[in-house]
Formats: sequence, C-alpha cells, structure tokens
Amino acid sequence: MNKTKFTKLEKYWILYDVGNSAFTLLVATILPIYSGYLAGQSGFSDADAMAFWGYIISISTLIVAVIGPVFGTIADTNGYKKPIFTVCLMVGVLGCAAMALPVPWIVFLVIFLIARVGYASSLVFYDAMLNDVTEPDRMDQVSSQGYAWGYIGSCIPFIISLLVVLGNEKIGISMNMAMAIAFLINAAWWILVTIPLLRNFKQKHGVPRQKNAIRDGLGRLRRVFSDIRGHKKIVLFLIAFFFYIDGVYTIIDMATAYGSAIGLDSTGLLLALLVTQIVAFPFAILFGWAAKKYKNTNLIKLCIFCYFLIALFALQLDKQWEFWFLAVCVGMFQGGIQALSRSYFAKIIPPEKSGEFFGIFDICGKGAAFLGTALVGALSQLTQNPSSGVGSLAILFAIGFIVFCKAAKEE
Repeated sequence: MNKTKFTKLEKYWILYDVGNSAFTLLVATILPIYSGYLAGQSGFSDADAMAFWGYIISISTLIVAVIGPVFGTIADTNGYKKPIFTVCLMVGVLGCAAMALPVPWIVFLVIFLIARVGYASSLVFYDAMLNDVTEPDRMDQVSSQGYAWGYIGSCIPFIISLLVVLGNEKIGISMNMAMAIAFLINAAWWILVTIPLLRNFKQKHGVPRQKNAIRDGLGRLRRVFSDIRGHKKIVLFLIAFFFYIDGVYTIIDMATAYGSAIGLDSTGLLLALLVTQIVAFPFAILFGWAAKKYKNTNLIKLCIFCYFLIALFALQLDKQWEFWFLAVCVGMFQGGIQALSRSYFAKIIPPEKSGEFFGIFDICGKGAAFLGTALVGALSQLTQNPSSGVGSLAILFAIGFIVFCKAAKEE
C-alpha cells in the first residue's frame, strides 16, 4: 500500500470528521451563548444558565455511555455496522435541524439532548470503522488527518453561521431566525459530506450473523467485560483515558459558557474559538507525522501534561487576551490527544471486536464527560464562581497522566 497517499475509503472516513465537527464547533461556540440568551429571556441567571447547560450535556453523555456498548456489540455482527451508524447519524442531523424550531428554552434543551445523543452515538461506530478502512501501521496518520480536516473543514459552515448570527440586524432578521438558519446550514453540511462514506463503506471485520443479533450482542458484551480484565494494558489505558479525556471534553463543551459566565465579550469568545480550530488543523497533522518517528505513548503523555498546565492557567482567567492565549494552547494539543488516543486503542484491541471495544472506549470517553461537566456545573452554581469548577480539571489530568504512564509500561 502507498505509504503517503490516502485511499478513497480513508478519505471518505476522514470526511465524516469534517461533517460532524461542524456540529461539535456549533455546540462549543454559538450554541451555549444562544442557550444563555434564551435562559435570560426566561429569567435565569448566568450561573444557572451555565449549570443547566452542563447538566444537559452530562445527561446526553450518560445516555450514550449506557447505550454505546450495547450498540457496539450488535454492530460487530457482519453487515450491521453501517446501518446502525446511519440511524445514529440521522438522529443527530435531524435533531440539529429541529433546533431551528421556535420553541421555549426547556424544549430547546430537550431537542439538543436528542441531537447530541445521535451525534455522540454515531462516533462509537465511526471510531470502530477505523479498523475497516485502514491498516494498523497507518492508523495514527489516518486518525490524525480525520481530526485535522475536521477542525479546518468545520470552519466553513461555522463562519457562514457566525456571519448570519452576528449580522442579523444588518440583514433584517431576528436572533432566533439567524440561529435557525445556522442550525439548518450545519445539518445540511453534516449529511452532505457524509454521503461518500455511506455509499462506499464495507465492514471487513466482524462476527457471523446469528438468528437473534440483539441477544447475541448482549451476550458478547457480557463476555467482553469479563475478558477485558485479562488485558492489563487495555484496562489501565481505559482508566487513564477516563480521567484525562474527561478534562479535554469538558473544556471543549464548556469553554464558551465559561467565558460568557465570567463576563468576557461574546464576539471575542467566538473568534478565539475559531482560532482554536485553525491552530488545531496543522498541529493535528503534526502529531500524526510525529507518530512515525516517536512513540505514540510519549506523544500522548506530552498532550496530557500540557492540558494539566492549561487547566491551572484557566483557574485565574479573567481577561480577554488570556482566553485567546488559552484557545491557542488548546488548539495545539486537542487534535493530538484525541487522534492518538483513538489510534492507540485501535491498535491494542482485537479488530473483529472493534465495535464492542469502542463501545467501552466510549463509556470511558463520553461517560467521563458526564463527570467533568457535572462537576464544573455544580461547583459554578454552588460557589457562583465558574473558575473554581474549571480549575478542578487539573486533578483529573494529573490522575490520567499517572495511570497512563503505568499503561505505557505494559507489554
């Protein structure tokens, strides 16, 4: 296989990151501000708006953490991975489009919950597809390219949405109408760039079909939880991943809400997070290239340690320039830690069981985000000081680093 050029299937797989990342960026930037705007109209304080936003994200991640492994084991059955992925994808896309409806804030949050469950569930199968679309020696590069092009590609619908939202008065439409247009733009972008993968993906690894795929999948799920205890390297990595990725996802999900809650300018926050995406593009590719020369494990350690420093810096953040500096730092390591963790895990698991193992991977990833966002939300509400919650994430990165070092030593 050519070691420099990507195959068509690898490119189509990368394109899905370009599609779903538009929703990710929308959730991390404009959506929390809009949710706070709707909450303010309903008489809620900024701290309460941030807390409820954290709670709704926590609930969605908890739901996915529960159903992800079940769907993953079923999807390991030959021919099932793409259909279940498609269902989850459409729940996310239609949910994103439905947020354009003129509904009360609480109903809006429920629709967002459904959309985010669909989005997060689709990633379980998308990650598991990595074993089907490429070879082990190319996983670091392909995974990194997925995140890299996802970051830069998502900027296209985001910039269009941002122009519509910030310029709503100039073009003569309300904020609600501007946001409705933004939701529809991102939903359309998401589905359109995913079509090549839906048309061309074929499942290579799996288990034979049984008469009752659901019952057989649940049986295999019970067995994999039992079997995984015999793989110390996998167990230690999953524990480490649970802690450090908790901090990463929480920073992604809560950045804009946090900046707004401490009184920073909304336009400046959105532009700073756009800079994060732009910075993340070359650095994600850089980490993929570095994985050819340096140990994957050493690169992951570097990313975790730098995130630990980022969390400490956020503890005292109260100025606009500090948020910009933080956005650049996050962009430097965000893609690397996510892409290399995904490819590292794909290498140490049996390829024919990628769905069920990535289902457990999702428990430790999306399930961990339940802890982080709930922690930030609760501490912000109790102390009325958003910085107290964000600063606590440094502890999670420290634990993740220590456990990952132990995992990396296991052969």
